[in-house]
Amino acid sequence: MEKSPEMEHPVKAFGLAAKDPSGILSPFKFSRRATGEHDVQFKILYCGICHSDLHVIKNDWGITQYPVVPGHEINGVVTEVGEKVNKFKVGDKVAVGCLVGSCRECDLCNKDLENYCSKQILTFGSKDVDGTTTYGGYSGIMVANEHFVLRWPEKFPMDAGAPLLCAGITTYSPFRHYGLDKPGLHIGVVGLGGLGHIALKFAKAFGSKVTVISSSPNKKEDAIENLGADAFLVSRNQEEMQSALGTLDGIINTVSASSSLADLLSLLKIDGKLILLGVPEKPLELPVFPLLVQGRKVVAGSAIGGLKETQEMLDFAAKHNILPNVEIITADYVNTAMERLKKADVKYRFVIDVGKTLKPELLC
Repeated sequence: MEKSPEMEHPVKAFGLAAKDPSGILSPFKFSRRATGEHDVQFKILYCGICHSDLHVIKNDWGITQYPVVPGHEINGVVTEVGEKVNKFKVGDKVAVGCLVGSCRECDLCNKDLENYCSKQILTFGSKDVDGTTTYGGYSGIMVANEHFVLRWPEKFPMDAGAPLLCAGITTYSPFRHYGLDKPGLHIGVVGLGGLGHIALKFAKAFGSKVTVISSSPNKKEDAIENLGADAFLVSRNQEEMQSALGTLDGIINTVSASSSLADLLSLLKIDGKLILLGVPEKPLELPVFPLLVQGRKVVAGSAIGGLKETQEMLDFAAKHNILPNVEIITADYVNTAMERLKKADVKYRFVIDVGKTLKPELLC
């Protein structure tokens, strides 16, 4: 007879789970495995809300297995370590992002690209090595193999910093990999949301001039006055777009809207690079003429990063004081937050104060 989530493992846990496609999150009892010899157990303090959490709890992608406990922007404090763990000790500040496992043997894993391993184990809604379901950070505790646990930088805020575990590495990785991290470049950032505002901050820290490209004119003041953008283009204003033709070395496109890429490609210089981070519901139109004839341009994609690069990103963010703009919420506000997220009513990320507000009495 199949065991219930509460009985699968010896360590009792509680959290918030969606139990059907309504996506309503409610108290949920489950269990975590005992701390193995290479495992780290930690008390979760904060967990960011990623837009993919919303897609998963609603089963927008048609792959959700219920019940599902979301959350992959997680940090906290170590409470127990396995006997062979040498990277961490009790009391250390740590974090877990999108991954809690991979094969650790393939060429990609050996190149610190666990995020592209075909046997990757996602932090929630995935099958662990023992066949049980992984549950995410909308919960009180977590147990993970030390290889997939990150060291949180000292004196770096854990609350505002939590979204870096997904939104941060998702934007940092393409800058590094595609050579868009060099001082003096002119970088375009499409979309000023959860990803876009962090991409803007990284680009400025790398020493770039930054132009934000958005369909919303009302975001101009925030982009320039509060976030430090150098220029702002309204993507629907052809006069503004024409004025910037051939001026950008690279573009980080954070939006998921299905549209032609022609206008964005026209903004690039020769050898310019357009990097796609969003996941549109429908295939994008890719015009060949501006890609080839107008300057040997590149269209590419990127998805999070490996563990080594994610640690590098956290250390870089701490050194340059790069923090997402967040709204800290209590655990009992999470369903309201999801409704607001669906309407893009947040500047720019929600973070759940798990440590102080997710209490066992919620399960009564």
